[in-house]
Amino acid sequence: MFRSALENFGLDAAQIERCEKFYRLVVEQNRVMNLTTITEPQEFAIKHIIDSLSAWDDKILQGVETLADIGTGAGFPAIPLKIFKPHLKLCLIDSLAKRMDFLKKVVAELQLNGVEIFHGRAEELARQKIFREKFDVVTSRAVARLNILAEYCLPFVKVGGKFVALKGKNFREELDEARAAIKILGGGEILIREIKLPALDESRAVIYIDKKISTPEKYPRRTGLPSKNPIIKRN
Repeated sequence: MFRSALENFGLDAAQIERCEKFYRLVVEQNRVMNLTTITEPQEFAIKHIIDSLSAWDDKILQGVETLADIGTGAGFPAIPLKIFKPHLKLCLIDSLAKRMDFLKKVVAELQLNGVEIFHGRAEELARQKIFREKFDVVTSRAVARLNILAEYCLPFVKVGGKFVALKGKNFREELDEARAAIKILGGGEILIREIKLPALDESRAVIYIDKKISTPEKYPRRTGLPSKNPIIKRN
């Protein structure tokens, strides 16, 4: 069932084999640390692998070469995207060191080239020259509400690049809440692509936000402030 779900999405045999190996690594590591509650093969294929791959659209992301994944966790959406689009140069960022150790193992086992892994908080790393406004695309999935996530992610996006947020059923509410923050942080045009995953009824969406101008130097604010005191819409 795992393999058939991915075949229907358009992955070739070698890509599916890598996805299966990734699945086995996640499930094995899940015995000693909490990576996911989803461990049944078909559910994992749909809710983790295909959901991650849904972030990619050849027309919208044409010419993209560098991708940073903020709060990558067990590697979603970045690792499936790397399997699907091997040319991508990845930067995986997460605040939990144990998850970074696991991802180093994944990269080695799957023989993925062009992947760098960094342990740290987005609020701190985004202020470093090697990260700030350096990436064609910055992705994030299941990390925070969009107005908070925008402050974490948009500082990493180069002007002319895109911030790509994978969101669940409340995506419209979150987007309305986040519009002020997106504008303040340098975001421009917003595109919503609604997603229907196989065998699931709930609505989901990928939100693409263009980086129009440089993020003001004051953002992101110091560690903890974006989540404690998020930028909100003013009446």
